[in-house]
Amino acid sequence: MKLGFVSAILPDLPLTDVLAIAAAEGYACVEAMCWPAGRAERRFAGVTHIEVDGLTQAGADDINALCARHGVTLSALGYYPNPLDPDPEAAGRCQDHLRKVIAAARLLGLETVNTFAGRDWRLSADDNWPRFLEIWRPMVRFAADHGVRIGIENCPMFFSGDEWPGGKNLLTTPALWRRAFHDIPSENFGLNFDPSHFALQFIDPASALAEFRDKLFHLHAKDIVIDRAALNDVGIFAIPKLWHAPRLPGAGVIGWPAFMDALRATGYDGPVCIEVEDDTYGQTLEGRQRALADGRKFLAPLLG
Repeated sequence: MKLGFVSAILPDLPLTDVLAIAAAEGYACVEAMCWPAGRAERRFAGVTHIEVDGLTQAGADDINALCARHGVTLSALGYYPNPLDPDPEAAGRCQDHLRKVIAAARLLGLETVNTFAGRDWRLSADDNWPRFLEIWRPMVRFAADHGVRIGIENCPMFFSGDEWPGGKNLLTTPALWRRAFHDIPSENFGLNFDPSHFALQFIDPASALAEFRDKLFHLHAKDIVIDRAALNDVGIFAIPKLWHAPRLPGAGVIGWPAFMDALRATGYDGPVCIEVEDDTYGQTLEGRQRALADGRKFLAPLLG
């Protein structure tokens, strides 16, 4: 397995500086964010370390040469919007840009693009399902035609009242994965799995690894803390940001040695990219770099 990090934590730096920091901190790879230029719709969104709109083969070759100079590879391209937004125009923009990210991955020689399935948060999973298939069957075919795999992250995208009641990402549980992979049976359709999103839902983070071993394309490494006093006050059906917070691996509720043993038992040998969303390190560049250093020190020995 290769240890990396998600580039969204360094939004104010160009790709060359992100790669330099990765090399200095001992990381092997980086998942590069590829949002379209413009205002970010939420925190950690709107980050563009590779501009895919208009990317040429010459431009992709330059990016690969830059990676080679730093000795750091790209684990995947990342873009995490809502392709099933109830606003057809907003959904269409997300889908159009996702296709550009997929095309860019082919130019870069990468096999994986990570994203969200999206969801109309006002509707049930069953009511979302026809539109999910309408959008994602051709998207997966497009990816397959480009020799690219799509890894869907399992984040519920339910943190504030704006996402009530269903959250903005559909494929968040093993039951929904099972249904999706049955209805879209493609080797190019799988998972970018983040165990913290199972911990948030009180699902054992390792429980589904064996069943979905062939769908594990990419992994995010993040932890969470649960404020039991707040949970006792507001209850589990309250907005999750009221009773939980993201943390670096090792600083939350997940038992990482056992999780990594279970992951290793599946035969997974791909990227494990730390996603830094831990506010205890502050918002300065120095603090974020310290988070990257601490994350690597904790997780690297567990990768073997």
